[in-house]
Amino acid sequence: MSSTPFLNYKKKREYLVCVDSDGCAIDSMDVKHMKCFGPCMIEQWNLQKHQDEILEKWNEINLYKMTRGINRFLGLALCLKEVNQKICPIEDIVSLEEWVEKTDELSNTSIEKAAREIGSICLEKAYQWSKAVNAAIQNLPEEEIRPFQGVKEQLKALHESCDVVVVSSANEEAVREEWKRFGLIEFVDLILAQNAGSKRTCIEKMLSYGYDKEHVVMIRDALGDMEAAQQNGIFYYPILVKKEVISWGHIPEALQRIKDGDFAGEYQEILKKEFVENLS
Repeated sequence: MSSTPFLNYKKKREYLVCVDSDGCAIDSMDVKHMKCFGPCMIEQWNLQKHQDEILEKWNEINLYKMTRGINRFLGLALCLKEVNQKICPIEDIVSLEEWVEKTDELSNTSIEKAAREIGSICLEKAYQWSKAVNAAIQNLPEEEIRPFQGVKEQLKALHESCDVVVVSSANEEAVREEWKRFGLIEFVDLILAQNAGSKRTCIEKMLSYGYDKEHVVMIRDALGDMEAAQQNGIFYYPILVKKEVISWGHIPEALQRIKDGDFAGEYQEILKKEFVENLS
């Protein structure tokens, strides 16, 4: 994993497409949360007695509401906070809540360091949970994870006139391995994962390479992605949950509108409205 992912990047094309991985290009989000993230949390905190209720809450937070796609540690803090308030005590939960609020890097490396420095039981458990999640994801049967239909073809077409950068809050090794396995990595110029910083920071850095903001679009599936795009003044194209194949199928139209200068305004607002309504 590179500690300086931007080091050798060079702008090659006039247009830039930032695309998410899990749940956006790769049909992996549901299976990872239902078989890895949630169950590993239950095991790490010994929550088996309330398993069904807690897993339902985990999936709601991370898959089906406006918090979909948030960083794993933010999702963990939200879920455990609710468990602590409504179901059963979570020891030292305050340390996790304070860490996710104050840290500059929501990653394994950062939380491991914080757990050691603070001596926090909850942060150490969160670190061990995250490592267990990565291991569980590695052990998922390969046939359970695949790109959404049409993704490879659309990425290939995009890469003919656009620089393409993966911007993901997931583990870098996992993202790189999946994109390589599915033959997608050849259409990508850079992979920015959780070690590269927040989505907002990643886009801000990419813009520093000289892209016109009206030539940059973010293809993603969560509220935080839309907010990161708005904060940087770039366009946002949503991949709608349960309508992913249809969303990918309309990307050529979206790209053409960007090239024609016809994406801003009514078209962009329609896309945002559809996205919000789909997760409400």
